[in-house]
Amino acid sequence: MEAQIRELQQQLEQLKIKAGSSVFDAYQTSLTARYCSPEMSRLFSQRSRHSTWRKLWLYLAEAESELGICAVTPDALDQMRAHLVLTDADFEVARVEEKKRRHDVMAHVHAFGAVAPKAAGIIHYGATSCYVTDNAELILMRDAMDLLLPKLAKVLDNLAKFAVEWKALPTLAYTHLQPAQLITVGKRAAQWAQDLMFDLESIEHVRRELKFRGAQGTTGTQASFLEIFNGDAAKCDQLNKLVCRKAGFAGCYDVSTQTYTRKVDLIIANAITGLGATTQKICGDIRHLATWKELEEPFEKDQIGSSAMAYKRNPMRSERMYSLARELMSKPASFANTLSDQWMERTLDDSAIRRIDIPSTFLLADAILMGLDNITNGLVVYPKVIEARVQQELPFMITESIIMKLVAKGESRQEAHEQIRVLSHQAGSVVKNEGKPNDLVDRIRATPFFAPILPELDDMLRPDLYIGRSVDIVDRFCGPGGVLEQKISPYRAVVDKAVTAELSV
Repeated sequence: MEAQIRELQQQLEQLKIKAGSSVFDAYQTSLTARYCSPEMSRLFSQRSRHSTWRKLWLYLAEAESELGICAVTPDALDQMRAHLVLTDADFEVARVEEKKRRHDVMAHVHAFGAVAPKAAGIIHYGATSCYVTDNAELILMRDAMDLLLPKLAKVLDNLAKFAVEWKALPTLAYTHLQPAQLITVGKRAAQWAQDLMFDLESIEHVRRELKFRGAQGTTGTQASFLEIFNGDAAKCDQLNKLVCRKAGFAGCYDVSTQTYTRKVDLIIANAITGLGATTQKICGDIRHLATWKELEEPFEKDQIGSSAMAYKRNPMRSERMYSLARELMSKPASFANTLSDQWMERTLDDSAIRRIDIPSTFLLADAILMGLDNITNGLVVYPKVIEARVQQELPFMITESIIMKLVAKGESRQEAHEQIRVLSHQAGSVVKNEGKPNDLVDRIRATPFFAPILPELDDMLRPDLYIGRSVDIVDRFCGPGGVLEQKISPYRAVVDKAVTAELSV
């Protein structure tokens, strides 16, 4: 062992890191190169992951020492503490070792031992590979959710402010993507916010319920640790309590195999990917509204909408988020397949795919929240266009009120319905076949049957009469003291200090 350590130390001393080739010479994921935040990218970096492994080895060694394992010396712990963050040289040692041993965990055990030689004999003592790999993934996912939640709260805060600002502006509502009863611009934003609030609650729940794998041994029976502690089961339990406390977890899952159950990954993925569905809904609405010129996402002074059509203002931010959301929504199927394909106590076909799926799930969510923050903090409303579109459809929408008023004045409900039906179809034909404005109101004025309600007709054409309780709904949900304010309150200090996310491209 000592000779091996000396050999590795000599390799480390002689090592010269090759000058890196250009970043343009190798494939990079668009998530880290273009879309997500530096902090999320760092969290899932190799340095972060493998430094977390070293911390876990330290936690295990410290706990074993505290429980009386004499082989773990103070000098060994000191050397481990001094080398928790991997250097580039450490990675090169691990690379050489892994090529030789075809085992990444053991490669990093040797690389750690090379810089902490007094600990080389006790690193990973009693553990299986999943002690570091699984526990590290749980730490990374926990920390990633802690990054996502304040960003989601920031988007909710943006939408709350927007909804309150535009709570009383009547706009066309759509069912079947056809004009329906009026709502307000703020009411639609409140609906977006409520869906995002559900995502916040789902992520908070899985974050709160997340546990640790801990030190469970090769097949989850703690057999190796039972042997280390000479059959003392109480010390096995104490070991896990200590490791959990050091890593910041309340406790371990009650049952583990070689891994923590991959059901946990699926539960987390379902919560995170719900954000993708909500995002696609919101951005789809914005894209439609931009087409109708009612509302636009932010558009910078020098931004180009089209390389050919210079006049265009394409909703590229919303289109990008829509696209990223589509990818995020695909993730649960992959996690579900990984769970279902774990034979008995574990098969290694979960490894390669999770190296891709776990980081990409959180990188996608991070990129989406950055985009949503940028979009929702700069939405532009065009009240005149909205008013014109409302007036185009409003004559059709007041027909039910006209019928009710005629009945109240003694006319037959069926006759009133037939009169309105005929005139409505005539007006609709003018709009569709001749491309002219809706002339239903003029037709009503010119028809003697409607004489009893003509004095009230002008007042009936006020859009605010047909928005129902939209203003109250927005105030109750998005206003001061409302549902969203209470939901965001745990994140208020962070939200108030946060600046709007800037998109790098």
